Amino acid sequence: MNHNQLKKIAAEAALKYIPENSVVGVGTGSTVNYFIDALLTIKHKIAGTVASSKVTAVKLKELGFTVIDPNSVDELSIYVDGADEVNNSLQMIKGGGAALTGEKIIAAIAKKFICIADISKKVQILGKFPLPVEVIPIARSYVARTMVKLGGFPVYREGVVTDYGNTILDIWNLEILEPAKLEQTINNIPGVVTNGLFAVKPADILLLGTEDGVVTTIPNPALALLV
Repeated sequence: MNHNQLKKIAAEAALKYIPENSVVGVGTGSTVNYFIDALLTIKHKIAGTVASSKVTAVKLKELGFTVIDPNSVDELSIYVDGADEVNNSLQMIKGGGAALTGEKIIAAIAKKFICIADISKKVQILGKFPLPVEVIPIARSYVARTMVKLGGFPVYREGVVTDYGNTILDIWNLEILEPAKLEQTINNIPGVVTNGLFAVKPADILLLGTEDGVVTTIPNPALALLV
């Protein structure tokens, strides 16, 4: 199977975790697009969706889903999204599509976060994929200089403006041995909106598309009740 087929089987495997009559948090990206297509088959069984980005919201509305403003929900039963990298602890780098802030907010609202990915996204140590950092424009140079002090090589993602009017710095040359600590350190830099490390609150379930089928990882045994 090619990468797209692996993404597709991982995305379709997430359907069994969707409670009936629930509001479903939907992420952003190529793997999530397969999930949206799969979710269409049970659209009549869910109450609506919450989108992590404008791009996702447009796609959901075009397919006839009810899209609810995140400010109108107290919590979500489930959030499904992809990853640019994911480690054994289900900590991730996300933000290749520049939707990291919305993704982090919807993940925080959700009770359960399901990561869907193909096997190429699984790593032992995070950091080969450049770490996206969303920055208020006036702080771009300052944040870049600070990231150099932290051992990174920042590259301005030219021509990209996030849903919230901000810019993206992609930080290369990081070997992230303490993801949660680095996530908090970067978020404390003045001018940073958030960064693409999802480590303080990692995924709860990983559905990984492989040549042998979908491999499920659930670090917290209590979450096995969802299966």
